Amino acid sequence: MIALAAFLASCVSTRPSHYYTLAPSTAVATAEAPGGPTILVGIVTTTESLEDDRIRYRTDHEVGAYEYHRWTERPGDMVREALVRALRGSGKCRRVLEASSSGAGDYLVRGKLNEFEEVDNPAIQTRIRLHLELIDKKTGQTVWDRVFEHTELANGKHIEDVVQSMDRNLQATVGDAAAGIGGFLAGGR
Repeated sequence: MIALAAFLASCVSTRPSHYYTLAPSTAVATAEAPGGPTILVGIVTTTESLEDDRIRYRTDHEVGAYEYHRWTERPGDMVREALVRALRGSGKCRRVLEASSSGAGDYLVRGKLNEFEEVDNPAIQTRIRLHLELIDKKTGQTVWDRVFEHTELANGKHIEDVVQSMDRNLQATVGDAAAGIGGFLAGGR
Protein backbone atom coordinates (compact mmCIF):
# COMPACT_ATOMS: atom_id res chain seq x y z
CA MET A 1 0.00 0.00 0.00
CA ILE A 2 2.80 2.42 0.90
CA ALA A 3 4.61 1.52 -2.32
CA LEU A 4 1.48 2.28 -4.34
CA ALA A 5 1.07 5.67 -2.63
CA ALA A 6 4.74 6.50 -3.28
CA PHE A 7 4.37 5.48 -6.93
CA LEU A 8 1.24 7.60 -7.42
CA ALA A 9 2.87 10.59 -5.73
CA SER A 10 5.85 10.34 -8.09
CA CYS A 11 3.50 10.37 -11.10
CA VAL A 12 1.92 13.68 -10.16
CA SER A 13 3.52 16.39 -12.21
CA THR A 14 3.66 19.92 -10.97
CA ARG A 15 3.66 22.79 -13.40
CA PRO A 16 6.09 25.57 -12.64
CA SER A 17 4.71 29.05 -12.14
CA HIS A 18 5.88 31.71 -14.58
CA TYR A 19 6.29 35.30 -13.40
CA TYR A 20 6.03 38.38 -15.59
CA THR A 21 6.89 42.02 -15.09
CA LEU A 22 6.19 45.16 -17.04
CA ALA A 23 9.10 47.19 -18.36
CA PRO A 24 9.73 50.65 -16.93
CA SER A 25 8.53 53.42 -19.21
CA THR A 26 11.05 55.34 -21.28
CA ALA A 27 10.09 58.49 -19.31
CA VAL A 28 12.14 57.50 -16.27
CA ALA A 29 14.27 60.63 -16.27
CA THR A 30 13.13 63.21 -13.79
CA ALA A 31 12.10 66.46 -15.46
CA GLU A 32 11.52 68.79 -12.53
CA ALA A 33 9.64 72.07 -12.78
CA PRO A 34 11.29 74.42 -10.22
CA GLY A 35 8.07 76.39 -9.66
CA GLY A 36 5.78 73.38 -9.84
CA PRO A 37 4.02 71.60 -7.00
CA THR A 38 5.16 68.54 -5.09
CA ILE A 39 2.90 65.58 -5.84
CA LEU A 40 2.47 62.64 -3.51
CA VAL A 41 1.25 59.41 -5.10
CA GLY A 42 -0.75 57.27 -2.70
CA ILE A 43 -1.50 53.58 -2.80
CA VAL A 44 -3.57 52.48 -5.76
CA THR A 45 -6.30 50.29 -4.30
CA THR A 46 -7.79 47.47 -6.32
CA THR A 47 -10.93 45.43 -6.54
CA GLU A 48 -10.80 42.21 -4.54
CA SER A 49 -10.13 40.14 -7.66
CA LEU A 50 -6.86 42.06 -8.25
CA GLU A 51 -5.51 41.61 -4.73
CA ASP A 52 -3.12 38.82 -5.68
CA ASP A 53 -0.52 38.44 -8.42
CA ARG A 54 -2.35 36.08 -10.81
CA ILE A 55 -2.91 37.33 -14.37
CA ARG A 56 -6.66 37.76 -14.92
CA TYR A 57 -8.69 37.00 -18.01
CA ARG A 58 -12.28 37.55 -19.15
CA THR A 59 -14.36 35.99 -21.92
CA ASP A 60 -18.02 36.54 -22.76
CA HIS A 61 -19.28 34.57 -19.77
CA GLU A 62 -16.22 33.67 -17.70
CA VAL A 63 -13.88 35.59 -15.45
CA GLY A 64 -10.83 33.82 -14.11
CA ALA A 65 -7.14 33.83 -13.34
CA TYR A 66 -4.22 31.85 -14.66
CA GLU A 67 -2.86 29.67 -11.89
CA TYR A 68 0.66 29.37 -13.35
CA HIS A 69 1.04 32.83 -14.93
CA ARG A 70 1.59 35.58 -12.39
CA TRP A 71 2.81 39.14 -12.11
CA THR A 72 5.97 39.78 -10.09
CA GLU A 73 3.98 42.42 -8.16
CA ARG A 74 0.34 43.12 -7.49
CA PRO A 75 -1.31 45.15 -10.26
CA GLY A 76 -2.02 48.13 -7.96
CA ASP A 77 1.68 48.38 -7.07
CA MET A 78 2.74 48.20 -10.74
CA VAL A 79 0.27 50.94 -11.65
CA ARG A 80 1.49 53.17 -8.80
CA GLU A 81 5.15 52.79 -9.82
CA ALA A 82 4.32 53.51 -13.47
CA LEU A 83 2.30 56.58 -12.46
CA VAL A 84 5.17 57.92 -10.35
CA ARG A 85 7.56 57.53 -13.32
CA ALA A 86 5.10 59.16 -15.73
CA LEU A 87 4.51 62.13 -13.43
CA ARG A 88 8.26 62.56 -12.86
CA GLY A 89 8.83 62.56 -16.60
CA SER A 90 6.03 65.06 -17.29
CA GLY A 91 8.03 68.16 -16.34
CA LYS A 92 5.01 69.66 -14.55
CA CYS A 93 6.03 68.91 -10.94
CA ARG A 94 8.83 70.08 -8.70
CA ARG A 95 8.93 66.65 -7.10
CA VAL A 96 6.94 63.43 -7.25
CA LEU A 97 7.12 61.17 -4.22
CA GLU A 98 5.40 58.03 -3.06
CA ALA A 99 3.08 59.08 -0.25
CA SER A 100 4.07 58.14 3.27
CA SER A 101 3.14 59.35 6.70
CA SER A 102 6.14 61.71 6.70
CA GLY A 103 5.86 63.06 3.14
CA ALA A 104 4.85 66.66 2.62
CA GLY A 105 3.39 67.82 -0.66
CA ASP A 106 0.94 70.14 -2.34
CA TYR A 107 -1.29 67.46 -3.87
CA LEU A 108 -2.05 63.80 -3.25
CA VAL A 109 -2.96 61.46 -6.11
CA ARG A 110 -5.03 58.50 -5.04
CA GLY A 111 -6.59 55.88 -7.21
CA LYS A 112 -8.51 52.67 -7.63
CA LEU A 113 -7.70 50.07 -10.24
CA ASN A 114 -10.95 48.43 -11.36
CA GLU A 115 -9.73 46.41 -14.34
CA PHE A 116 -6.31 45.01 -15.26
CA GLU A 117 -7.00 41.96 -17.37
CA GLU A 118 -6.83 40.04 -20.61
CA VAL A 119 -10.10 40.19 -22.55
CA ASP A 120 -10.88 37.51 -25.15
CA ASN A 121 -13.82 38.82 -27.14
CA PRO A 122 -13.25 37.93 -30.01
CA ALA A 123 -9.62 39.10 -30.34
CA ILE A 124 -7.18 38.93 -27.45
CA GLN A 125 -6.63 42.32 -25.87
CA THR A 126 -5.92 43.87 -22.50
CA ARG A 127 -8.04 46.34 -20.58
CA ILE A 128 -7.18 48.78 -17.83
CA ARG A 129 -9.71 50.91 -15.96
CA LEU A 130 -8.18 53.32 -13.45
CA HIS A 131 -9.95 55.98 -11.40
CA LEU A 132 -7.71 58.80 -10.12
CA GLU A 133 -8.33 61.77 -7.87
CA LEU A 134 -6.09 64.74 -7.10
CA ILE A 135 -6.51 66.06 -3.57
CA ASP A 136 -5.37 69.54 -2.51
CA LYS A 137 -3.38 68.83 0.68
CA LYS A 138 -4.12 72.30 2.14
CA THR A 139 -7.90 72.06 1.87
CA GLY A 140 -8.45 68.31 1.68
CA GLN A 141 -10.72 68.89 -1.31
CA THR A 142 -10.78 66.82 -4.49
CA VAL A 143 -9.72 69.23 -7.24
CA TRP A 144 -9.48 66.81 -10.16
CA ASP A 145 -11.22 63.47 -10.76
CA ARG A 146 -10.95 61.25 -13.85
CA VAL A 147 -11.47 57.68 -15.02
CA PHE A 148 -9.01 56.31 -17.56
CA GLU A 149 -10.06 53.28 -19.56
CA HIS A 150 -7.82 51.88 -22.23
CA THR A 151 -7.88 48.71 -24.35
CA GLU A 152 -4.85 47.43 -26.24
CA LEU A 153 -4.82 44.63 -28.82
CA ALA A 154 -2.39 41.74 -28.24
CA ASN A 155 -0.18 40.84 -31.20
CA GLY A 156 -0.63 37.10 -30.68
CA LYS A 157 -2.25 34.37 -28.61
CA HIS A 158 0.52 33.55 -26.14
CA ILE A 159 0.80 34.84 -22.59
CA GLU A 160 3.94 36.79 -23.58
CA ASP A 161 1.82 38.65 -26.15
CA VAL A 162 -0.70 39.48 -23.41
CA VAL A 163 2.09 40.78 -21.15
CA GLN A 164 3.47 42.99 -23.95
CA SER A 165 -0.04 44.30 -24.65
CA MET A 166 -0.55 45.08 -20.96
CA ASP A 167 2.80 46.88 -20.90
CA ARG A 168 1.80 49.13 -23.82
CA ASN A 169 -1.63 49.59 -22.27
CA LEU A 170 -0.24 50.65 -18.89
CA GLN A 171 2.19 53.13 -20.47
CA ALA A 172 -0.67 54.69 -22.47
CA THR A 173 -2.94 54.84 -19.42
CA VAL A 174 -0.43 56.47 -17.07
CA GLY A 175 0.72 58.75 -19.90
CA ASP A 176 -2.85 60.00 -20.30
CA ALA A 177 -3.16 60.39 -16.52
CA ALA A 178 0.10 62.37 -16.24
CA ALA A 179 -1.04 64.61 -19.12
CA GLY A 180 -4.40 65.17 -17.45
CA ILE A 181 -2.82 66.03 -14.10
CA GLY A 182 -0.28 68.23 -15.89
CA GLY A 183 -3.09 70.05 -17.68
CA PHE A 184 -4.80 70.71 -14.37
CA LEU A 185 -1.58 71.98 -12.81
CA ALA A 186 -1.03 74.28 -15.77
CA GLY A 187 -4.44 75.84 -15.17
CA GLY A 188 -6.41 73.88 -17.77
CA ARG A 189 -8.56 72.12 -15.15
